[in-house]
Amino acid sequence: MAPSDQNQTLAALEAGRPNDLADGTDRVLLSYALKLTHTPGSIEQADVDALRRVGLDDLAIHDLCAIVAYFAFVNRVADGLGVELESPE
Repeated sequence: MAPSDQNQTLAALEAGRPNDLADGTDRVLLSYALKLTHTPGSIEQADVDALRRVGLDDLAIHDLCAIVAYFAFVNRVADGLGVELESPE
C-alpha cells in the first residue's frame, strides 16, 4: 500500500468512517473490526454474512475476530495496569 493510501486509510479509521475506503473487501473487514471493537454486543449474522460475501471462510472470520479481540484485550490490560507507551529517543 502506498503511503498516500495508508494515510487515507488511517484518516478514515480514525474518523470511524470505513465506508470512505475504496476497496470493498477492506471496507467490510474494517467495518466489522470497528463494530466488534466499539459495540461488540451488536454483532449479528448479517455482519458475518458480509464477510462471507467478500470471500472469507470460517477460518478467516475466526482469525479476524480473534485478532480484533486480542488487541482489545491487550489494550485493556495495558490501560488497567497504567502501562505507558515508550517514547522514541
